[in-house]
Amino acid sequence: MANFRRIGVLTSGGDAPGMNNVVRAVTRAAIANGVEVVGVMGGYHGLVHDEVKILSARDVSNIVKDGGTMLYSDRCLEFKTEEGMAAAVETCKKYNIDGIVACGGDGTFRGATDLSNRGIPTIGIPGTIDNDITSTDYSIGYDTAMNTVVQMIDRLRDTCESHARCNVVEVMGNHAGGIAIQTAIACGAVDCVIAETEFDEEAMYEKMIRLKNDGKRGFIVVVSELLPGYADPAFAKKIQERTGIETKFARLAHVVRGGDPTLRDRVTAAQMGARAVKELLAGKSNLVVVEQNNEIVTLDINFAQTTDRIYKGKAAPEEIEKYSAEEQTIIMATVEKKRQYFRDMTALLAEISG
Repeated sequence: MANFRRIGVLTSGGDAPGMNNVVRAVTRAAIANGVEVVGVMGGYHGLVHDEVKILSARDVSNIVKDGGTMLYSDRCLEFKTEEGMAAAVETCKKYNIDGIVACGGDGTFRGATDLSNRGIPTIGIPGTIDNDITSTDYSIGYDTAMNTVVQMIDRLRDTCESHARCNVVEVMGNHAGGIAIQTAIACGAVDCVIAETEFDEEAMYEKMIRLKNDGKRGFIVVVSELLPGYADPAFAKKIQERTGIETKFARLAHVVRGGDPTLRDRVTAAQMGARAVKELLAGKSNLVVVEQNNEIVTLDINFAQTTDRIYKGKAAPEEIEKYSAEEQTIIMATVEKKRQYFRDMTALLAEISG
């Protein structure tokens, strides 16, 4: 076991239900191993501006049921500068923080790498409702967000049925369609528009007209956030013009981020938080804790980031060339697995909608 005095824990980027469970698990696991825990307030902002506090086991009592993050969160542009990173390192030295557990999305992981490269061992944990980190099958907050969307759409469906209407529902995802496609299937949507698969707009109109003529009254169309031409009230107006079905537009927005975490998010957060502490105390660094094939495992954080960049079309050829042939095979298999998932889910929706 490495000689740790204190471990810092922070939550960064967009908040996600279950982040509090990460904080609790890290705190309890570290204390159980004789290591103190420092809560960093407001993500990397707290390291840059010396805003931290010692956490006791009692400080994290009764937070398992709460959404959001007790440590708060921020997107800290200062941390991206050399001066900001130097200030963060100084804060760690000032408070004898020997390692950091950082929960958040891909921006959080870049920050974790920056800290590791400057001598502060850091482990990342995926916490984002979008589930858009390619190297993990699951990120904390995803299940809660989807359940919130399902509850909202179910309410909209009631009034759609009463008035023979359609509702276009835009859900969060930040260019990722995971929330959209899963909730569309769960809520019996007639169609779903996501960036990951092609969308046949004309076929949707034909289907809706046919279903209306067959006696269907209520329609739901789910749209992923930020999709040009679709995540917009103008799309609802177009549906109404083309089908004759009165159509409303609903943007659920940040209500999807809130709420009590589900069992899955609570348990996954506990597993990942405890695993992160275990890796730090074993002398490991620059890792991300992920879920793959229903197992909690760790990956090199740079490897995970490269995989993510390739999937999102942001990687230069030389980024993958630095890996061995075997590693490149793993990366491309992970990328293809994610792409195939969206193809399969879209096919499932088409098969059972109506």
